[in-house]
Order: sequence, then structure tokens, then C-alpha cells
Amino acid sequence: MLLAVDIGNTNIAIGCFEGEHLAHSWRLSSRRDLTSDEATLTLRGLIGAAPVRVRSGIVASVVPPLTNALLEALRRLGVADPLEVAPGIRTGIRIRFDNPQEVGADRIVNAVAAHARYGGPTVIVDLGTATTLDVVTADGEYIGGVICPGPLLGAEALAARTARLPRVDLSLPPRVIGRNTVDSIRSGLVLGHAAMIEGLVRRIEEELETSVKLVATGGLGHALHSVLPRIDAFDPHLTLDGLRLLWERNAPR
Repeated sequence: MLLAVDIGNTNIAIGCFEGEHLAHSWRLSSRRDLTSDEATLTLRGLIGAAPVRVRSGIVASVVPPLTNALLEALRRLGVADPLEVAPGIRTGIRIRFDNPQEVGADRIVNAVAAHARYGGPTVIVDLGTATTLDVVTADGEYIGGVICPGPLLGAEALAARTARLPRVDLSLPPRVIGRNTVDSIRSGLVLGHAAMIEGLVRRIEEELETSVKLVATGGLGHALHSVLPRIDAFDPHLTLDGLRLLWERNAPR
């Protein structure tokens, strides 16, 4: 079994693969103070409940304080040399970025998975703490993208920085024109975010002078993909599948 771990700012996504098949998956909260002992106990509990035997592991992280804790947890579970998505890893795509080391591990993983599964040119919309749009050409070149605050950050900022606006969830409002404060905020957070993504994709297509496939993923994908008619595919496990592909491309022969 391969254990793939994607450490994001809000959640830790974990997948257990039998070959190409995602046999089990879990999502945990990203606690910055998580210790390697706690991570080991958590993973052992999940795997024991499955139950599976882990032989290999790979980690992608955008939260440095958690990276070593999860790598050490994998070692304690019997993975002798877990792989970390870091500069120098073989990706199978070309990174055309001013400084390739600046690109987040999750963005590279998504690009690898999207190109393998959907071809190109493709725009991957990852809906999480931040909303990212990443562009992969038909030739398998990652050429950059866009980073925006995600809708949850917008909700938190409104509640924290205004005196009378409440904190709301990201439920879909019944109409664009909100007839109460809560629905007005939801319209801005959900429908406004969807309109921003559609506008950015349109500008990307104008810049590329071609149409693109639009693939959505991320923890907030369930809340937003239904209001994005341009989306060609919603793939909630895209990042985990990308980690599997990277492990296969870098595993010892």
C-alpha cells in the first residue's frame, strides 16, 4: 500500500492506494502544533481501522511546521524512506516559472495529475484556503497561474473587520440579489467567487489564444463547482492521484 499525504493550510488529505486504485481516503484539520507522536497515533488509527499495511509513502506540504511531523510518522509506520515533493523530484512535466522553487508543492502535484488525466491546455482550480488557478499547456509545461484569497478567508475577514456583519457558511444563496444580510454575504462569497474564477479563465484563454479545459478540486470544490458551469471536471482526489503518479515516477527501481 502507498500512503499519500497532502498537507494544506486548512486540511490534511490522506489517501491509501492499491496500485492505481484509491482504496481509502481521509481528511483531517491542519493543526500547526501537531507533533510526530500525535501524527503517528492518528495515522495508525486510520490505517488500523482500514486495515492495510503501508509499504511506501509520499508527502506534499505547504505547511513547513507539519512536514517533518508527517514524514516521521510515516517512518514510524514502517516506511523506510518516504518521498517528499521538493525541488529535484522527477515530475514528468516542465516547470516554466521564473523561480521553480517558489511553486507550491500542491500546485505541481495538481498539474502532474491534471495533465496525465485530462491533457491540455488545462486550468486547474484548487478551491481551498487560497484559490489557485494553474495552467498546463498541451505539451506538458506548467507556465504559472493565479493565487487569490479563498471564500473562507473572505468570510473571516468580513466578520473580523466589520462591526455588524455576521460570520456565515458557504451555502448557495437562493438568488444573486440577497434579500437579507446573510444571503447578501453568501451571494458575494459564493457567486462572486465563481464570477471571479470565470473572468480569470476567460482572460487566461485570451492570453493563450486558445480555449482550455477547466478542472476543479480542493476542499471547497463541493460548495462551488455547481455554480461554475465552465468546469469540465470536478476531481476531489486530483492531488492524491498526483502524489501517486509522482511516487511511481520516483520510486526506486
